[in-house]
Amino acid sequence: MPENLPADGPLYLKIRHNFELLAPAAYAFCLRHKSVVKFSVAGGLASITDLILLYIFHDPLGIDIVVSTTLAFLLSFVVSFSLQKFWTFRDYSRGRMTGQLFLYLLNAVIGLNLNGFLMHLLVNRYEVWYLLSQVIVIGVIGLGNFVVYKFIIFKKKQHEILGA
Repeated sequence: MPENLPADGPLYLKIRHNFELLAPAAYAFCLRHKSVVKFSVAGGLASITDLILLYIFHDPLGIDIVVSTTLAFLLSFVVSFSLQKFWTFRDYSRGRMTGQLFLYLLNAVIGLNLNGFLMHLLVNRYEVWYLLSQVIVIGVIGLGNFVVYKFIIFKKKQHEILGA
């Protein structure tokens, strides 16, 4: 371990250091594309949250599937918004949160409709296998979401960029 990293230091720093030692190329890639990596991790965590909550609400608790799906979506939406705002894009402003939340929800509704449209197009018109179609659609919508989040919803104000 380097001299500046105490043996009893934070776990995060130990993991990061070991990642750098074991996979220097992957570590360098992650550093260069940090916001994309964080965006992907946050989205993955929100998806896992959605699936786990759906299971808990529907199977052990016996709640109707539509209600379970809605509850799981709403809670995973909060997880997703929080991770993207505070962790991925490091936007700690509180004053803009209501507007950001509205735009985030609007973007989610647009994404849901776009998902349905693109799936219909790929599966029914171009006869692409439905699972491959969903992977393609997730990639397209994910790229669009990243751009919308970075440049619209969580865009830094000029004074935030300058550190004023």
